[in-house]
Amino acid sequence: MDDAVAGLSPVARDKRPEALARDLAVGRRVIRAEIEGLKQLADALDGAFGAALNLCAAASGRVIVTGMGKSGHIARKIAATLASTGTPAQFVHPAEASHGDLGMIGSGDIVIALSNSGNSAELNDVIAYSRRFKIPLVAITGDRRSTLAEAADVVMPLPSAVEACSIGLTPTTSTTMMLALGDALAMALLERKGFSTEDFQLFHPGGSIGRRLLRVGDIMHTGDAIPLAAPESAMSEAILVMTAKSFGCIGVCGAGGRLIGVITDGDLRRHMDDRLVSRTVAEVMHPEPKTIGAAGLAAEALGVMNRFSITSLFVVDEAGRPVGFLHMHDCLRVGVV
Repeated sequence: MDDAVAGLSPVARDKRPEALARDLAVGRRVIRAEIEGLKQLADALDGAFGAALNLCAAASGRVIVTGMGKSGHIARKIAATLASTGTPAQFVHPAEASHGDLGMIGSGDIVIALSNSGNSAELNDVIAYSRRFKIPLVAITGDRRSTLAEAADVVMPLPSAVEACSIGLTPTTSTTMMLALGDALAMALLERKGFSTEDFQLFHPGGSIGRRLLRVGDIMHTGDAIPLAAPESAMSEAILVMTAKSFGCIGVCGAGGRLIGVITDGDLRRHMDDRLVSRTVAEVMHPEPKTIGAAGLAAEALGVMNRFSITSLFVVDEAGRPVGFLHMHDCLRVGVV
């Protein structure tokens, strides 16, 4: 028995395999219908997209995104995507707007209103407010002749693609197209503004995204915490430094303060004999240690450690001088995996 089927209750298993075949057919039909809608949307993009993009980029305030029902749920997500990628944005519920939340819309803002029919009565007050105070209005709608479209400064029409619902009424393909169009606007604005990974990390300090974008410089050890020795130093001194710093290794700096080698606990074991403590650091070290820059991603540093089966990296500047030290435990401590 298939593992997925085995995990189901006896009642659920009783309905297979005939019911499964029907269910899969429905699922595939829905997905293909929405893909077809997206293809039509991509082909239909024209100058209206550029005009809407220009209005968003020129706004001195925020992008206000609004919509009712399923369109409202999509509008919330579009506003969140815009805000997280460098474009100040906010969702305003059209029904709440009629009861005071119109005050959330300022003169420097731009309004993007979503409605497949374009005739949602709840949008009327938002539309009237934007016209009264000359606030730019962008419509995302499936009807160019609708109330919303006729009032808007820019209309981004949705293709008349068939809803994926078997009765052709449930918002499915239309809301998927709205979401994709909002994403397209957000990404075009992101690229136009030169939004960087550093900017993205600033807006995403928590969660897995924030952890993936942590820089080495954010978590590395610096200053006196870096275990270092000169090549002419005696191993007796180097071992004391290694023990005090507790990182299991020590870096070796040569002329100009450049990192030229490293000694690890493994090197100590390989050179263990009666002469070890009287040797110089240069005699025991191995050259060309693996390093990384402070601007590198912590995830990248962890990848280097895993790839070379090591547990730490020295962080160096452009001249090869150590400015920090990173241990695998530092990555794991902040959740970089």
